[in-house]
Amino acid sequence: MRNQIRKDILILSFFIFSIISVGTTQELPDTTSELFKKALRLFLDCRDCDIDYSRKQITFVNFVRDPSEAQVHIYSSSQRTAAGGKEFTLTFIGRENFIGLNDTLNYISRQSDTQEMIREGLVRTIKLGLMRYVAHTPIANQLAISHTTVSAQEKAIDKWDYWLFSLSSNFMFNGEKSYKQANTFWSLSANRVTQELKINLSYSGSYNDQWFNYGGDVYKSISHSHNFNGSFIFSITDHWSWGVFGRTSSSTYSNLDFDITFSPAIEYNIFPYSESTRRILRISYKPIFEYADYHEETIYNKIKEKLFSENLSLTLDQKEPWGSTSISLHASHYFNNIKKFNIGMFSALSIRVVEGFAIQLFGDYTIQRDQLSIAKSGASEEEVLLRRKELESQYNYWLSVGLSYSFGSIYNNIVNPRFGSGGGGYSFSFSSD
Repeated sequence: MRNQIRKDILILSFFIFSIISVGTTQELPDTTSELFKKALRLFLDCRDCDIDYSRKQITFVNFVRDPSEAQVHIYSSSQRTAAGGKEFTLTFIGRENFIGLNDTLNYISRQSDTQEMIREGLVRTIKLGLMRYVAHTPIANQLAISHTTVSAQEKAIDKWDYWLFSLSSNFMFNGEKSYKQANTFWSLSANRVTQELKINLSYSGSYNDQWFNYGGDVYKSISHSHNFNGSFIFSITDHWSWGVFGRTSSSTYSNLDFDITFSPAIEYNIFPYSESTRRILRISYKPIFEYADYHEETIYNKIKEKLFSENLSLTLDQKEPWGSTSISLHASHYFNNIKKFNIGMFSALSIRVVEGFAIQLFGDYTIQRDQLSIAKSGASEEEVLLRRKELESQYNYWLSVGLSYSFGSIYNNIVNPRFGSGGGGYSFSFSSD
């Protein structure tokens, strides 16, 4: 503990000395934009970090997506401690003009720490490690013990204009003597996020083929789906937003040959959006136009139809030292028949009750009276058992409850990886008749 305190004091002293010495020799660029062009370029390779939170808290660097573009590469790894917490090792690797200037800092959490505590501790450790690099950049003149609130990553010029593209696909095949299955899935997305505008575009598709041989009888089941989603969300103030949403889809499971929806939307956040990493309480409203073309005639004797509906939702997300909570309420109905409605609630709660004891609750319950696409012909026994067709239901739900408790020493930060985390290594069993 004393060694860690000494290390923190040395880093802080170096930071103050570097800012004073560099501040007397460097000149301030003419504009804020020019200043942040020369801010430190950082690649954060940290699976345990809350990336959005880190970007909001560390605003004196430029975050980059490619390590080859970075001046500093931070790599994070973690191991369980004997007390049930985690030891996080943050390795700072200098590149370009910082080659050879490397460092390693550790942050240790306890088992009873909440996610809020852990992410704050990681960000604090990252800030400390960055000071030796930031002190050699022009932005050091703008830093004191606390940094300015201007976000570097928003001021820097991005040659991709903030667009991020993603492609993925996979194929799986498995089987045995009486069973075979083949699955394929693919997706494409394009996203652009700034403070003023958020664009999300995505396309995905899947194909599933199953083959069964039971008592000489062969059963084959095929299902497929395609989905395209698009949204354009605009900032109005620190509390108001508006957007446009659209979707096209087809699904053998839901009896949809082609379905398209279009919806404008408005949202109000009780708390400022600038506090979104800590808390959100937002209300959103969407009027929706939908055109549906079905594979088979529905239980309402429709093969295609135009529909108008509306949706209202209320969502609360909050992260505090005592834990975190998320509650979402939503309701919708069709205008042509108000009896066709949908009401649901999702909740997630993690509470740190006392030292070492936590309760976790997750649940979702939905009352649904708006299943308009159910096929009139019904479903065969095979389709029911394999869930190849959607069935009429009045509700659906799921619930998860978890408890955790630990006690004993809270200062045992030793990591011993011998024979794996459980200490059991490999096991072998032999049997004889």
